[in-house]
Amino acid sequence: MNNNSLWNDALRRLIANRAAVGSACILTVLILAAIFAPWIAPHSYSYQNLDVGATPPSGEFLLGTDTLGRDLLSRILYGARVSLLVGFVATAVALVIGVSWGIIAGYFGGRIDSVMMRIVDVLYGLPFIIFIILLMVIFGRNIWLLFMAIGAVEWLTMARIVRGQVITVKNQEYVMAAQAMGVPNLRLFVKHIFPNILGPIAVYATLTIPQVMLLEAFLSFLGLGVQPPMSSWGTLIRYGVESMEEYSWLLIYPGLTFTITLFALNFFGDGLRDALDPKTSED
Repeated sequence: MNNNSLWNDALRRLIANRAAVGSACILTVLILAAIFAPWIAPHSYSYQNLDVGATPPSGEFLLGTDTLGRDLLSRILYGARVSLLVGFVATAVALVIGVSWGIIAGYFGGRIDSVMMRIVDVLYGLPFIIFIILLMVIFGRNIWLLFMAIGAVEWLTMARIVRGQVITVKNQEYVMAAQAMGVPNLRLFVKHIFPNILGPIAVYATLTIPQVMLLEAFLSFLGLGVQPPMSSWGTLIRYGVESMEEYSWLLIYPGLTFTITLFALNFFGDGLRDALDPKTSED
């Protein structure tokens, strides 16, 4: 069976998974809402009206306003841009570093593998949350630096997963036979190894995005994320917690949006995993 048939079968299994399809639809709506936020948001994220103050949901302000009279719906839509962007960009950074590291270590093996994975073990022992906080303090709270910093600490597990997959595929009989026939390393890797590790990479990437978003929300909750007047879902939740007793809607709606997004990402990741490796769902 060729790779095209395997991917077609995986697509059919994914479409048959209602939770995964529903999650994909929710994520699509959220991504489109984030992209078109300037056109669909009732107000700018920085617009404020002190005369209005904190008002509950109404016909004029569908999700209410905060203590500065800023429309909560607009800030959630603009916050989606930051939260989703940090999820995708930081995950992309982690993929580039982790996949490259894991491929080199797993494919060449021996002393190279031993040294590279010992480095990973050492880095695992470092308090990376402290590392990110120090970067924010030293270089300022730049949003792109936040993306890079989070991505730079999320690649370690990816490197281990990719290394293990490369070693597994490399030891398959058909790959060893191709090596014995003198197939060049580059062609061997491109034709036989890389297509067989794409599935686990794709699955882990979808499951890394919610982890990254949670980390950004945690940093924003500590006041180390994006800075006012810009908002992310993490900063909105932080402000909501501070005033939850008086203005509960400031916590409920950002928290509900964030929760739905995390559930959708996890359900889609689980569905993708089951589609690419049906044996895991049977177990």
